[in-house]
Amino acid sequence: MKPNFLRLKRIDWYIIRQFLGTFIFAMLGIILIVVVFDVNEKIDKFMAPEVELKDIIFTYYLNFVPYFLSMFASLFTFIAVIYFTSKLADRSEIIAMLSTGMSFDRLMVPYGISATVIAVSMFVLGAYIIPPANEKRLNFEYTYIKKGRKVESAHNVQLEVEPGIFAYFDTYVNTSRMGYRFSLEKFDGKTLVSRLTANSIKYDTLYNWTIIDYIIRDFDGMYEHISNGTRRDTTLLIVPEDFLISEDDCETMTSPELSVYINRQKKRGIGNIQSFEIEYHKRFANVFSFFILTVIGASLSSYKKKGGMGLNIGVGLGLSFSYILFMTVTSSFAVSGLVSPMVASWIPNVLYSLIAIYLYRKAPR
Repeated sequence: MKPNFLRLKRIDWYIIRQFLGTFIFAMLGIILIVVVFDVNEKIDKFMAPEVELKDIIFTYYLNFVPYFLSMFASLFTFIAVIYFTSKLADRSEIIAMLSTGMSFDRLMVPYGISATVIAVSMFVLGAYIIPPANEKRLNFEYTYIKKGRKVESAHNVQLEVEPGIFAYFDTYVNTSRMGYRFSLEKFDGKTLVSRLTANSIKYDTLYNWTIIDYIIRDFDGMYEHISNGTRRDTTLLIVPEDFLISEDDCETMTSPELSVYINRQKKRGIGNIQSFEIEYHKRFANVFSFFILTVIGASLSSYKKKGGMGLNIGVGLGLSFSYILFMTVTSSFAVSGLVSPMVASWIPNVLYSLIAIYLYRKAPR
């Protein structure tokens, strides 16, 4: 038998409908405005003869909308809570609920259920569904909008292929799949046992490479054996995507793919993966942001103020935008190496959790 505290009543379903209904309404309204502004900004690109209308609608905007929703879902949640709770307070409905003996803790139960529905939905979308959609959106942008922005070359690349085996590219050009001034060194502990150098190397398919104009030096104590050739097919456990790292690539990977990629790159000694780590940890931290902002919004809006709903919405928007700004600032700290990506992703939640606790205690009882 369910405890009375958890048994949902008609008033709970009323609050849940108000919460989720307002969330969807706010989301659709803001998305419509954003799409209008985005079309206006990119209209000259869309009018190009090579861009087809079906690609704009089904390849770009059909994938742009979920991406935008996922990015600002916590803000939509906060706006929804502030708006409909302020309406309840303005109509004295919250006072009526509390006067019947319902505690504020009990009043927060339907808020928590609604926040859980949104948080779980957005986590599944952000972790598994939106990344493949982002790949289509970004390919469209690279082709028609941000021409030439995709990373197609790399310089001074050094990475560990396997334990004790290190590869180096002076230059790699992805359009031709060619690397230049390539070397492959094999160590036994700290002792160099073999070194291959080549004028160029060509990527074929998964892990298959062709080495061109190479020299191999094998070391055995004081002795050195030299061999050379013009062409050699070999298998290297690396692919160009391991070092052709674009800032947006992290958005195209599901959470399991991100985890595997981060661990693999760390083992290979590749250091510029902070954006991938930030993206991975933010997906989990964002789940808790829905609950934190729901508590802040409900606690702020449950009073009937002289300023009315407008004052609540103004204060709420200020807090929500400061939260998003703070997330951006801490992410930049992680990119610069001042703090770890995990700490940077969770600092806003820790700080705003303290604000939520304070406001919750000040809420009407």
